[in-house]
Amino acid sequence: MEKVIRIQNGRIDQLGQTVLEHINFEVESDELVFLIGKTGSGKSSLLKVLYGELELSDGSGSIVEYDLKKLTKRQIPNLRRKLGVVFQDFQLLSDRSINDNLRFVMRATGWKDKREMDQRIRTVLAMVGLEGKEHIQPHRLSGGEQQRVAIARALINHPKVIIADEPTGNLDPETSTEIMHLIVAVAKEEKAAVIMATHDMSLIEKFPGKVYKVENKELRSLDMMNRFDPFQPLFD
Repeated sequence: MEKVIRIQNGRIDQLGQTVLEHINFEVESDELVFLIGKTGSGKSSLLKVLYGELELSDGSGSIVEYDLKKLTKRQIPNLRRKLGVVFQDFQLLSDRSINDNLRFVMRATGWKDKREMDQRIRTVLAMVGLEGKEHIQPHRLSGGEQQRVAIARALINHPKVIIADEPTGNLDPETSTEIMHLIVAVAKEEKAAVIMATHDMSLIEKFPGKVYKVENKELRSLDMMNRFDPFQPLFD
């Protein structure tokens, strides 16, 4: 196994204020990692550092062999080709079909051969259970189906890391569990690590993984055996 993410004594600043500090965080290639913490605690900020939207203000860090302290704007598209990012609000282009949503990402990340593009689109849609729906527009799909499209989009470039920011936040409990099963299954098939920010404690109970809690500007690992103290609220 290789370490696909490593941050040592990291700090993240936004708008002149420290969001997180003393970050020590490692993820191996086959791991499922959950980030929990109340809204505004810094979970999304950490994820944004990992996909190059925010800078790592201090310390050292790397993701899929890219140095987060030396990351340039020119390198960010190349970094993102090795990552798959899934958002709570799907972020699909509503004016074009599923096929064209996926093609948009493929062209932006350097795909040129039409036959190879068509084959990969068929493959990822099959992986997420949406075979034959490539010509449908997103607004005609359910929320769960739209998130499946978002996962297919994240898989296009065979990611080494899947970053998911509240991917089930807009879904009902049954659909959330289905989407989580899907993310875990496709990550295993692609041999990708998964880092997921979530408020859904039932998912953490159903899907074993590492759990980190973000609070008081720090990231700390929760002990696997004693991760849930009934007398200590996880969220305020």
